[in-house]
Amino acid sequence: QVQLVESGGGLVQAGGSLRLSCAASARTFSSYTMGWFRQAPGKEREFVASVRWSADGLYYVDSVKGRFTISRDNAKNTVYLQMNSLKPEDTAVYYCAAGLSSKWPFKYDYWGQGTQVTVSS
Repeated sequence: QVQLVESGGGLVQAGGSLRLSCAASARTFSSYTMGWFRQAPGKEREFVASVRWSADGLYYVDSVKGRFTISRDNAKNTVYLQMNSLKPEDTAVYYCAAGLSSKWPFKYDYWGQGTQVTVSS
């Protein structure tokens, strides 16, 4: 079992920045592909970004390219999502996910509880 705990969400004005963190309990964290997803009210959950165990396999949904950056620190068992130039449409609950899939499209087996990001206009 892998437990994932997100943090770093909050309320920010449009144009601002936030950095989300996801701490994982897995001893073999470095083996996992990690992803960020989000779900806005009334919408389905959507993929945001991913990073493979080797720090490659970087994928982003088109709407965040150039604004969001995913990274990982295997020594700290943590994955990050740096979000810049935030827009009101980025408002959602953001979820961290982990899986052993190594080929795109990645599949995820474990999910965090989510952290709320609210961007005011």
